Amino acid sequence: MEKQLRIWRLILESLNNNIGVILLYVLESSGSSPGRQGFFMAVNAKGKMQGSVGGGMMEHKFVEMAKDKLLRDEQELSVRKQMHDKTAAKNQSGMICSGEQTIFLYRVQPAEKRYIENIIEYLQLNKNGMLQLSPEGLLFSATIPGKEYSYSFRDEQTWIYQEKTGYKNRLYIIGAGHCSLALSWMMRSMDFYITLYDDRRDLKTFLENESAHEKLLLNDYHECGELVPAGNHYVAVMTMGYRTDDIVIRSLMDKKFTYLGVLGSKKKLEKMFSTYRQEGIAEELLRNIRSPVGIAINSQTPEEIAISIAAEIISVKNGVKTLP
Repeated sequence: MEKQLRIWRLILESLNNNIGVILLYVLESSGSSPGRQGFFMAVNAKGKMQGSVGGGMMEHKFVEMAKDKLLRDEQELSVRKQMHDKTAAKNQSGMICSGEQTIFLYRVQPAEKRYIENIIEYLQLNKNGMLQLSPEGLLFSATIPGKEYSYSFRDEQTWIYQEKTGYKNRLYIIGAGHCSLALSWMMRSMDFYITLYDDRRDLKTFLENESAHEKLLLNDYHECGELVPAGNHYVAVMTMGYRTDDIVIRSLMDKKFTYLGVLGSKKKLEKMFSTYRQEGIAEELLRNIRSPVGIAINSQTPEEIAISIAAEIISVKNGVKTLP
């Protein structure tokens, strides 16, 4: 989220100092396009830049295009499709990675300063809102859209892009040990909003964790059933042992999450799940729990374990069906 804040702050700083600034936004992408939907950057008339629309030759071309528009004091916005294929009949980006993306170039207007201020305020408060781009320019609303991204295009005069601003993914980490510390740092860098739970008041790794947005001290792990909401969320259970993991899993297994995983040895988890099956717990519920958590890369250190968990979470988020 800090990356996004830097972009919007550059735009606000430019407007405050009467310096022309252009917003470049990826409205749509497909295939192996390096710039994904929602990527954006700002370029001002002094040559300052923040953000990215995908990098490489294509981004360089668009940065130069933005600088030229500012030099000529052009106000007209434009929507440009880029084909990452040198055999394409038109709109070649100069890249050969295949796929395509649509980029919006827009000189932000002084009258829109209040929307930029609102976006920055909401991002700083970790609140969601809605950014809207269209031929009419830029708008921001406190209304949270139902979809993370939406783009409808009929022609260059009739189109609309809407995006849910702020954190789109929430990760609940239950247990604040060394693996949790490493995972928190890693997932924050990928714009996950992180809530951390533990029942150990003086635990060093809990106190040292500066990556979690929220750190909550529990009286008992049974509280997780009320505190962790069902929904499009990611949950990693990594408490200090079998008994507390069991308490957490039992409190959460009836809820639907995008991702629920538990850290532990294969032997420990086989015993845990064997007990659940003996108790008659539905196999469907057990299949929804990833155990052991993470992809198999023979992880040894907390950092390696965090990488394996992060990779699995990202694979789920991005809809990967199978992993090697």
